[in-house]
Order: sequence, then C-alpha cells, then structure tokens
Amino acid sequence: MSNEYRHILVAVDLTKDSHKVLERALQIAERNHAKLSIMHTLEPLGFAYGGDIPMDLTSIQDQLDEHAKQRLSEIADPHVTKENQHVLVGMPDTEIHRFAAENGVDLIVVGSHGRHGFALLLGSTSTGVLHGAQCDVLAVRVGKKGETAE
Repeated sequence: MSNEYRHILVAVDLTKDSHKVLERALQIAERNHAKLSIMHTLEPLGFAYGGDIPMDLTSIQDQLDEHAKQRLSEIADPHVTKENQHVLVGMPDTEIHRFAAENGVDLIVVGSHGRHGFALLLGSTSTGVLHGAQCDVLAVRVGKKGETAE
C-alpha cells in the first residue's frame, strides 16, 4: 500500500478532544495534498430506548441532528468545507465503514481514550472502526490524565 493518502476521514465525537483528532488529520492531509472529510454519527434514539417508547421521536432526533451539525461546524470550520462535513444517524463504526467504502477513503482518523481492563472488554468506537476497516486507521490518543485539549 502506498504511503500517500488521497482521502482522509476524521470521525469525531464532538467533545473538546475532537480538535486534537482533526489537527492530526490536517497535518497528514497537508503532507499528502489529500481531501479531508469529517463526520459524526448519532445513534438513533430508538436504539437508546430499545424502541419501547410509545411516541414519535422524530422531532427530537431532528433537533439532535441540527445541534450535531452546528457543533461539527464549530470544530471543522475553516479547515473542512461544508460539503465535506457529515452528520449521519446509525451505529458509529458501521456508518464510518460505510462512508469510507462509498467515498474512497484510504485513511480513517479517530480518537482513542486508550481504555484498559473492563472498559476495554466492552469495546469502543475506535476498536470497532479498527477491526472492520478496509483501509488504514490512525487512533489518536486523547483524554490522557493530566492533559487538556483546546
């Protein structure tokens, strides 16, 4: 596989650490003159509540979607164009894999908290992305003890 990347996908959770993940991806994109896309995935409210709520959650999901788009824009502007900022609804690792496959992504950059023990057994989005990806994955260490992100 070539060391040059043409399309880099940054998958963020919209926390303060997202800036650190994007910054790492920007450095790689600049060196490779690569296209940069950024995405956040919202889990459907029906998943969170097991579909047992007897009410229509569409308007709440729409509000969450709009808030996520605004927050993603705050993180991505001016580094990533609006058309390359994506908020998707679904399971994060599945949506990241789908987006990467459909858009010719050759590097996925995600944040990783480096969990150990029981938290590691439960899994994380970065672990799920790594195990199912058809391209390179860079896990950027975030949230280390004593470290603050901008």
